[in-house]
Amino acid sequence: MLVSWYLVVRTKYLSIPMLSRCVFAVSFVIILLHGNLFTQVGGIGVNWGSQASHPLPPATVVRLLRENGIQKVKLFEADSDILRALSRSGIQVMVGIPNDLLAPLAGSVAAAERWVSQNVSAHVSSNGVDIRYVAVGNEPFLKAFNRTFETITLPALQNIQSALIKAGLATQVKVTVPLNADVYQSASNLPSDGDFRPDIRDLMIEIVKFLSDNQAPFTINIYPFISLYEDPNFPVEFAFFDGTGTPINDNGRVYDNVLDANYDTLAWSLQKNGFGNLSIIVGEVGWPTDGDKNANMQYARRYNQGFMNRQKAGKGTPMRPGPMDAYLFSLIDEDAKSIQPGNFERHWGIFYIDGQPKYQLSLGNGNGLIPAKDVRHMAKKWCILAPSANLQDPQLGPSVSYACDHADCTSLGYGSSCGNLNLAQNVSYAFNSYFQVSDQLDSACKFPGLSVITNNDPSVGSCKFKVMIKTDSSGSEASARMPLTRSMAVLLLLSMCLYIVL
Repeated sequence: MLVSWYLVVRTKYLSIPMLSRCVFAVSFVIILLHGNLFTQVGGIGVNWGSQASHPLPPATVVRLLRENGIQKVKLFEADSDILRALSRSGIQVMVGIPNDLLAPLAGSVAAAERWVSQNVSAHVSSNGVDIRYVAVGNEPFLKAFNRTFETITLPALQNIQSALIKAGLATQVKVTVPLNADVYQSASNLPSDGDFRPDIRDLMIEIVKFLSDNQAPFTINIYPFISLYEDPNFPVEFAFFDGTGTPINDNGRVYDNVLDANYDTLAWSLQKNGFGNLSIIVGEVGWPTDGDKNANMQYARRYNQGFMNRQKAGKGTPMRPGPMDAYLFSLIDEDAKSIQPGNFERHWGIFYIDGQPKYQLSLGNGNGLIPAKDVRHMAKKWCILAPSANLQDPQLGPSVSYACDHADCTSLGYGSSCGNLNLAQNVSYAFNSYFQVSDQLDSACKFPGLSVITNNDPSVGSCKFKVMIKTDSSGSEASARMPLTRSMAVLLLLSMCLYIVL
């Protein structure tokens, strides 16, 4: 269709005088650019977390986003370096406020105004960052938080909204609160019986009303993997999108996967309380690749590709037809993230920590993932258990514990990618993890009488002994690498036209 349109345009174009041709060409480019006819992901977003021992330079990650056609990014905090790297990138941004900032923001409008000034206004006006949302807190009503944030989340939300209004940004930037799916429930497991959790129902209705009054979305994080992780009897096939699970029939609405059923439980919860038209954003959706028997490459690819295929096809849920507004969780692994929920927490990325794709995944443009460019690794050397070491050495256990406490050993657990190593290999993996996170310092491989540095890769099958990346790269080359933006393309073409005519 696009080809035939081009032929018609070209035929008419050749019969137009030169100046008119220039104007016509510029208009044509504007239509193409703003009509999103270039191959791009249909609005897919990703979560970009920064809890890594050796994070990639922000400019490298922004280029990774652009080259993979990712149009939206969700940040968990207002990192100034990351926001500067997103300047004039054409990527829409949801910037987050951590839970530990909720109390001061709830207690002071002035504090909220300072936060907005420093973390939103400054980047929107001076750096051209396309900030669309401020995420106030992150899953603040989790039961694990013991109600710590229940009384301060709404006041913080209200104060941030007031600050956005004062800054003149309330039309462009909307507030929201990313919530875990445990804020609503269904006694019968049918979506139509959904309602907000009784202990926070009144609070949820207050928040929902505030969001509705300010034309702001409800943001929810939905994780079928967590359902499987927490309940060994959970039907595995119902977690995926292949239609092979036993369906649920809810008064004629048929659900063949848990994501749809969970999403529509929220839709019903909103509708029952008078907010059936409130927009919904899925703030986090994805599948980890390691750290648990069900966290593996096969399941992760199956889930994420199934989700992307639905998005590309424009398929929604029985209650909300059409593609979801969603952010994949997550972009890149975070090896310094808390593992309190489980070892899998460090392995949600569709890319490894060095920006290399984990598996083949099409984000809707017909191509696989494009790796990060110009990433430098440290030398190919590893710290392992010395061949002469005694496995009965009383220092072995404490040495391994120290290494894993200060590095990432989550791949060693049962059912994980390195779960089948023998004792010596387990020790080597732990030593090497500490050695790599310590920038391969010789002193980081000095476990007394136990360790040695080798140039031979000790990886075993699917268990990879990593080599860490260098992180001393600056982001100064960001502007030189930044792809052509829409306005830049139009101005360049217009300049060329004027040059030809004059």
